[in-house]
Amino acid sequence: MKKLVFLLPFLVLACNQIPKNTEVMAEEPVVAQAIDVAAEVEAINQLRASFQQTIKEKRYDDLGQYATADMKGVSPGSEDWLEYRKQREERLGKFSYDSIIMTPQETVIASDSIAYDYGTSKVYYTNDKGESVELQDTFIVILKKDKEDNRWKIHREVASAIVE
Repeated sequence: MKKLVFLLPFLVLACNQIPKNTEVMAEEPVVAQAIDVAAEVEAINQLRASFQQTIKEKRYDDLGQYATADMKGVSPGSEDWLEYRKQREERLGKFSYDSIIMTPQETVIASDSIAYDYGTSKVYYTNDKGESVELQDTFIVILKKDKEDNRWKIHREVASAIVE
């Protein structure tokens, strides 16, 4: 045991020695790419405006261009939203907003490919009696920048009927 204790420091030192003919290379520093936050926020504002306009024009088939292929969302579960979903199902599940007005309170660029948008919205639809109905919610949307077209897209969305 005494021999092992005596040899251990020498082994540690020997393992930590760098041979004289070995060159030590410093890693190149990773250079973070500067993000033009104002430009990215403006791109998200344009996405939101185009999304709202597409709904207003009832071009529901075009809505897919605003979302990632694996987009997931959770809509509010209040009685008025459940009634909307019931009527939507009766229309064979077709999207049926007449319009949406989104009012962002906070848009944050987390990186060059991830951002989030938080705010409130008012959704309008026509019910089965022909009446215009307004629904309100608070939302948070996680956005991802598409690598192919370099555009922001909705990746996740969670909304609550509690409006703050």
